[in-house]
Amino acid sequence: MGRTALLDEAVRRETAGGSMEAVHLRCSPEESRFPFAAVRQLLPEADAVPFAEQPAADEQRTFHRLLAHLARRAADRPVLLAVDDVHLADGASRRWIGYLTRRLGNLPVLLLLTERSGSRPLALHESTGTATTLEPLSAPAVLRLARAHGHAADAGALDLCVRASAGHPVLLHALLRDLAAPAAPAPTAAGRAVPHYRTAIGDWLTSRADPLSRQACLTLSITSGSAPQQADRDDTRDDTRDETRDGTAWAVRLFAEPLAREAALAVADPAELRSLRTGIARRLDEHGAPARLVAAHLLHVEGPDEEWMIQSLEDAAEDALQAGRTADAVPLLRHALTGPLAPDRRAALTLRLGALELPHSADAGIRRLRAALELAGDEERAAIAPALGAALVARGRPTTAIGVLHRESAATDCGELVRVLQSVAALIASHDAAEWRGAVAAMRDLAASAPPTLEPLACGLITEYEAGAGQLSAAEVLERIRPRLSAPVHPAIRTAWLGSAATLLQWTDRLDEARALADTCLPAAPALPDLTDIGRQCLISIRAEAALMAGAFHRLVRENTPLLDACTGHGIRMPHVASMVALAHCELGRPGAARQVLHSLGEQGASSSWEWNEVRYARAQLHAAEGNWQASLADHLACGSGQHARDFVSPVATPWRSGAALALARLGNPARARELAEEELGHARVWGTPRTVGRALRACAAASGSLAGLELLEEAVSLLRPARAPVELVEALIDLGRARIAGGNSRKGRALLDEAHALALRLLQPETPATADATTDTGTDTAAAGTGRLVRAAQDALRAASARRTRAATAGGAALTDAELRIVRLAVRGETNEQICAALHLARRTVETHLTHAYRKLGVTRRTQLTSRLAGNGAVFVDFHDARA
Repeated sequence: MGRTALLDEAVRRETAGGSMEAVHLRCSPEESRFPFAAVRQLLPEADAVPFAEQPAADEQRTFHRLLAHLARRAADRPVLLAVDDVHLADGASRRWIGYLTRRLGNLPVLLLLTERSGSRPLALHESTGTATTLEPLSAPAVLRLARAHGHAADAGALDLCVRASAGHPVLLHALLRDLAAPAAPAPTAAGRAVPHYRTAIGDWLTSRADPLSRQACLTLSITSGSAPQQADRDDTRDDTRDETRDGTAWAVRLFAEPLAREAALAVADPAELRSLRTGIARRLDEHGAPARLVAAHLLHVEGPDEEWMIQSLEDAAEDALQAGRTADAVPLLRHALTGPLAPDRRAALTLRLGALELPHSADAGIRRLRAALELAGDEERAAIAPALGAALVARGRPTTAIGVLHRESAATDCGELVRVLQSVAALIASHDAAEWRGAVAAMRDLAASAPPTLEPLACGLITEYEAGAGQLSAAEVLERIRPRLSAPVHPAIRTAWLGSAATLLQWTDRLDEARALADTCLPAAPALPDLTDIGRQCLISIRAEAALMAGAFHRLVRENTPLLDACTGHGIRMPHVASMVALAHCELGRPGAARQVLHSLGEQGASSSWEWNEVRYARAQLHAAEGNWQASLADHLACGSGQHARDFVSPVATPWRSGAALALARLGNPARARELAEEELGHARVWGTPRTVGRALRACAAASGSLAGLELLEEAVSLLRPARAPVELVEALIDLGRARIAGGNSRKGRALLDEAHALALRLLQPETPATADATTDTGTDTAAAGTGRLVRAAQDALRAASARRTRAATAGGAALTDAELRIVRLAVRGETNEQICAALHLARRTVETHLTHAYRKLGVTRRTQLTSRLAGNGAVFVDFHDARA
């Protein structure tokens, strides 16, 4: 705290002009082992200063002789004895100085002493002496000194001086020297090079600090930097207060500064730091501190070699995972694995770590899982193999995954585990067209003999195959699935069964039920799901597609973008999820973002997974939205080819026929379009949900282009209105509105287009204000509400209708006002003017005026000509029949 500088200045002032004789001594630890060493330096001319400890009586006589010698010396001129760091003086010298302080009253001697706070203080006689504690420099004092050194304009330098010096003069002047130097080559964490400052702290810790002070400072350096939150720092400081109650509380403030911590830890021996960190962690653990605080210190202890250490690291990792901080859990588990572990425990930790590493590095995660498989015993291997299989599927290697499961199945003698592995292998086989049929056959055999807790998954996979093959209706699927949802299921296949059940529920348009199953197993975004569980992989896909089918585009993007961002470029591509996100971007009017998501998948390679059929379908839909009908047709047909290879003919998943039919109709091939559309309609009617039937009816209408098309569209709209299929409904409304307008019924056509436009706008809005604020969906705002695909389609149709109406506004049935049209309808039915007046509550003159205007617009002169003229005008003629219905 500047004791030496203050002492030197006091000596200089008191001895100015020769008024006093100064004797200056700085005590040192090296001299403290020799009795009377300090006295010999103060009074070198004194005779008979002993070199060894003396008995009490002899020591008292020595003290008296030394006092007499000092009195004689001060008789001619007053003497100033300046003793720096008296706490380092040898014991005999300290006792003599204490003896001297009690006898200074009549002597012309001034005794100035400095000692460190916290040491055993030298007793001073109240009548002859006083003690002053040197406090740290105040912030204003620090700023005055810094400004005096030319840093008045540098706010950063001033702030650094206040923080990093903690009011310590030595550190302050070292900092000022560093700040005055030219730009240094190696900046610290604070952005400045501070060699003098680091040297000052290092020299004090290595040369001047006693072991207790050194330990206290290193402890503060460790604990102050280990916890980012103030509450955490307060917790750790509770355990260092014993060391700071001695008057060095300023050190707590000092070592809260990163510069000071770096300087202190740089001079510490690694073994010393390990011992300190271990001791701090142990003390926190014993006092029940949160696991994260204990683990924060253990992360710096190389090779945690005790059980409590490894357990603390595990507990902290689990806490981080529960809080959604996966990135914090990974280094904790890695460090735990550096300790001595039993093979089964090492396998379990390796499995957990592999699952966390997988999204960020597929190859690293798979290596971990392979290592866990090799470490585990027979029973554990059967549990780890499905995790490795799921990771390989995520990496795009389903064939390898199936091989792993088959090998482990053959290696175990437990019949139950064999069935579990066979069931999981069958679910994975859905990603390989060549393996899928055989897997379903195996499930038929398994379902006949499997115990009740394993049967649901076998039933689910068989049902998926039969539904895709067009052999079941949605009602029949629900009859199979729903009773099994409440039945007990083996824990090893629970998520796989839920994934299969959710798939079937989504196909049957039970979107809320499918979503609920997914939510029971998946974390909320942005936390990443466990990709080493093949069932959870299915549920991720179901949650995404259910959101797309429900029109929850913002939610779909928000929930799945963190996963895609984490996986992109790290070996995991998630083709189905990426397809759903791309389609959501397309619906939101972001074709560039949609293309970018699909582009990030790269090429399919040799994979025959159903997920790549979804990618082809998504690409086809994007091409259609951009009007590239030839590319859309090619991708739709490629999707169909891939689905046929899996015996999947139903339109429940990828309705490629209706998409291809729409493209063919635009390309001028209605015959082939009608063939595909009618084929899809046949499968859709077997399945029986409004979404699939309504979608197929719309495709048939596009291929027919006649009055039959209008009837098909009317049926589609009537089916879709009560269903939860908003995208399909908007598309059908737009087509029906266009058809009505083309047929001359502009009023009803525009009403349908207005309805479609309003519904399309609602689909673009975030679900709630809260989700709108929290979304990670790029560009999600209400300002972009008019840019969605469906909104643009509805607006284009409305503009076309307005243009058509403008062209026919001066002649024909379309030119009639609503009032004129009502009167003409009644006239055509044979009503007289008087009857029309009574029916519409109008004056006779008003009716005659409207009829006159209508005659002129329709180009007729008599009432009897109205029917023949209107018969040639489809718009009004159809309107009459619709009005009567």
